[in-house]
Amino acid sequence: MSRLRIFNDNDPSSVLLETTDGAAIASELARIGVQFERWVAQHPVAPGASQEEVFAAYRQDIDRLVAQHGFQSVDVASVAPDNPNRAEIRAKFLDEHYHKEDEVRFFVAGSGLFTLHVNDKVYEVECVKDDLIAVPDGVTHWFDMGEYPNFAAIRFFTAPDGWVGHFTGTTIAQQFPRYQPTAG
Repeated sequence: MSRLRIFNDNDPSSVLLETTDGAAIASELARIGVQFERWVAQHPVAPGASQEEVFAAYRQDIDRLVAQHGFQSVDVASVAPDNPNRAEIRAKFLDEHYHKEDEVRFFVAGSGLFTLHVNDKVYEVECVKDDLIAVPDGVTHWFDMGEYPNFAAIRFFTAPDGWVGHFTGTTIAQQFPRYQPTAG
């Protein structure tokens, strides 16, 4: 189940707001310029489906986003719990960073935790199957896929070279809990 928790950036032990209501999540994130949507597949997507099969299931929404934002490339990334490089893959995203283009991800399967640092607040967004999150360029954040990652996500890129992170050098990400997937 999708979840949003908001904290003051200097107090990870006190939750200011917690919700699993999709409309409330979208509304709260829109206040900071972050897009959150729920998509429905046009037909079922089987585990192990090809990139083309995944794209076909979500073609209307993909085409809409590409047209709205001018994305130059779209792909599917996935990480399974038995991936021998999962610790190294996870570590790449755990420190606070930003991008010079929007970071847009749609979760086809599984889950992950985007944590956004905006002004003096931290927005912890658990994204699950059927969630789209679009983090605007320049917004500092980190991403945790958990100790045993299990997700497939459609990624959208404006720049031909794709995802490039610019790390802030802060330790804020280490002050907040790591991702423990919730049931549901």
